[in-house]
Amino acid sequence: MVEHLPSKQNVVGSNPILRSNLSHMGNHDMINVDVKLPRKLLVAVSGGVDSMAALYFLSRNHEVTACYFDHGTEGSDVAREVVQSYCRDHALGFLSGSVSRERGERESKEEYWRTIRYEWLNSLDGPVVTAHHLDDCVETWVWSSLNGTPRLPYHKIKNVVRPFLSTPKYEFSELCNRHDIDYVEDASNNDTTFTRNYIRHQMMPHVLKVNPGISKVVRKKVLENAPVA
Repeated sequence: MVEHLPSKQNVVGSNPILRSNLSHMGNHDMINVDVKLPRKLLVAVSGGVDSMAALYFLSRNHEVTACYFDHGTEGSDVAREVVQSYCRDHALGFLSGSVSRERGERESKEEYWRTIRYEWLNSLDGPVVTAHHLDDCVETWVWSSLNGTPRLPYHKIKNVVRPFLSTPKYEFSELCNRHDIDYVEDASNNDTTFTRNYIRHQMMPHVLKVNPGISKVVRKKVLENAPVA
């Protein structure tokens, strides 16, 4: 059931992980959409900078409903409030899901969180847009190459659509700055005991020293793999 939130001013206190952007940097948003999208969309929103930017961007020309999945981790309540508050203030629909099973003995936390989130997204009726971007593609390419099978994220798998794979992350951050969009920063994103974070924070600076143009190389591959409209 979609919860349509009434308009209400709602500021999320002074929690240190809340980021409120107050600088304007022009009006031109350089977000690339690689695939054709229908009028009605569900948008997976975590409250982070990428998904909040995607929610704003898509809501300008589409009828969108924000879909928030609560992993039950520290900071989840603040993230949920940020997403709900934005939806309330902009008259957008809001859906939420939560953890439905315990983590398996052989599941890592990364694998568990990803699996239960996608199980919920795949259960929703309609296309679900995520805010995965070019930086994610580069990291995935590097990570999978270490295992001998270089690959890129799919633009579409089941009902999940990733239309922004050719757009670099900084464009999402700048969009939030330009339009005063609040978002949260998940402290776990800096925890390098998680493989993805280790690659992002420890390996990627060295990769970029060896090949500063790797993003261009990967972006070309991403666009080659984009489905034809």
